[in-house]
Amino acid sequence: MTTNSYPVRVEACLDVPLNRGLWLVKWLLAIPHYVVLALLWTAFAVLTVVAFFAILFTGTYPRVIFDFNVGVLRWTWRVAYYSYSALGTDRYPPFTLDRVPDYPATLDIDYPVRLSRGLVLVKWWLLAIPHYIIVGLFTSGSVPVWRAGTAGQGGSVPIITWGGGIIALLVLVAALVLLFTGRYPRGIFDFVLGMNRWALRVAAYATLMTDAYPPFRLDTGGHEPGPHADPDTGPTGTTMPDTAPDPAPTGRTGPG
Repeated sequence: MTTNSYPVRVEACLDVPLNRGLWLVKWLLAIPHYVVLALLWTAFAVLTVVAFFAILFTGTYPRVIFDFNVGVLRWTWRVAYYSYSALGTDRYPPFTLDRVPDYPATLDIDYPVRLSRGLVLVKWWLLAIPHYIIVGLFTSGSVPVWRAGTAGQGGSVPIITWGGGIIALLVLVAALVLLFTGRYPRGIFDFVLGMNRWALRVAAYATLMTDAYPPFRLDTGGHEPGPHADPDTGPTGTTMPDTAPDPAPTGRTGPG
């Protein structure tokens, strides 16, 4: 099994070196983003309900709404990566819904031309339950993840929670190592990225952005496990091979 065709792609590069103590105040520096994201996620929730009915009656996810919601997830991932879901970069996240290919954390979701009109009724609560349990262990909400719940006095709708979990624990360990040694443990980084990737795949599935069921696999590391086409820059995760290209075939001594 491979995930090289999975429509949700979450990638990141660990910035080296990282400031030893900046992570102590990133919660303060990120406050403007938290304020904006609170507003964006309110809009995300409303537009996802609109998309639900559009899919139910037409089988399509309105493209304008899709692009906005992908932008919210993308913005959220950049802030999470900068702050306490990874602490993988000291570069301040940009205030934009657009793709920023040169930022150390990226997220892309393929637009679904057609979606199942029946599946939309059950995938975000019933089918996603096994993933909610796993992601709950990973995050306890430290990455925005939609869960079945109630909002106010209204009906049952997805809500977003924040908290700790395995990700928070491992990031704290990495932060303490960084504080005393100036080094971010690579093994922790890879594992944390895998859990964030799982959570974001589930978030996209639960918010109706794909019918492709998320794989039950921890794809660790900063890059997706297989080649895929990046919409702007070509294949990602394969642009910088670990080894030099193979030499010319034996018997060729020059051009021609």
